[in-house]
Amino acid sequence: MALTTSVAEFAAALPPGGKLAGLDVGTKTIGLALCDAQWSFAGPVETVARTKFTADLAALKAFTTKHAVIGLVVGLPLNLDGSDSPRTQSVRAFGRNLAHLNLPMLLWDERRTRVSRASHAPPLDRQPERCADRADPR
Repeated sequence: MALTTSVAEFAAALPPGGKLAGLDVGTKTIGLALCDAQWSFAGPVETVARTKFTADLAALKAFTTKHAVIGLVVGLPLNLDGSDSPRTQSVRAFGRNLAHLNLPMLLWDERRTRVSRASHAPPLDRQPERCADRADPR
């Protein structure tokens, strides 16, 4: 199955009903999230420690089978100006290698997710600059 950045193409490739899985691909871990079959709510499920790609693929295959996943949404860490970075290229390559799962895949632009999360979070009695390095460890 091909990767796409088009939500319309992704939606057209999905069978009716079923769960979507979100992947946050880092250098050391892969964060996995699931949404319900109505695509209304999503939440974190587990984190897979990365080793060799064959082991990563086996873990993802088991996860998608166990949870009856019909499509993958892979976070794409673009630079703020929209250009690719070495990390972006790595995530694209990882996504291409997931073709073995035979699932529709959407590359989701996550440029502003960290900023959005920080700006909409309830205020805490913490200094934001002390937590900045923990916002999205990779």
